[in-house]
Amino acid sequence: MAPPPSAAAAADKDLDEAERQRSCRLMRVNHAGEVAAQALYQGQALSAGDPGVAAAMRRAAAEEADHLAWCESRLRELGGRTSILNPLWYLGSFALGALAGALGDRVSLGFIVETERQVESHLRDHLERLPAADLRSRAILEQMKHDETGHAATSAALGGSDLPLVVRAAMRLSSRLMTRTSYWA
Repeated sequence: MAPPPSAAAAADKDLDEAERQRSCRLMRVNHAGEVAAQALYQGQALSAGDPGVAAAMRRAAAEEADHLAWCESRLRELGGRTSILNPLWYLGSFALGALAGALGDRVSLGFIVETERQVESHLRDHLERLPAADLRSRAILEQMKHDETGHAATSAALGGSDLPLVVRAAMRLSSRLMTRTSYWA
């Protein structure tokens, strides 16, 4: 596991209770997203046709495991908790990943490209919404955003195809449902 990105942990004392709660909720959403990412990549690796694509999915899953650990550690530091719905996010994402893989490597890779584009947008939004004093969470999300951009580029380079507009819209809708629910649960 890679060590978490560093930032001034002492800045946490500057967070008031409302800011700490907002950081907890945002990091819970990010943790839930990493649970889903793990499952998605694992499902896709399982059903990939090309061994090189399966290996790329496993490498990305390993990076996502780091993100998962960083988010969980940060939640503990903030006194927060993970989403009670994580088992649901995992199962649904694993099934979706296996289905995407079964549709062929080009579709599966295209699914990753679109997923990571949406995740990058989501992380930019969270970086704007985090309290200014929460430097530790900010450092974690910046590193995650960098890694997710790399996952999208790798998947595109391996031959990911563009997904139909209706599929991209459905992905945004399901992501919105997960993020809004995980914020509170």
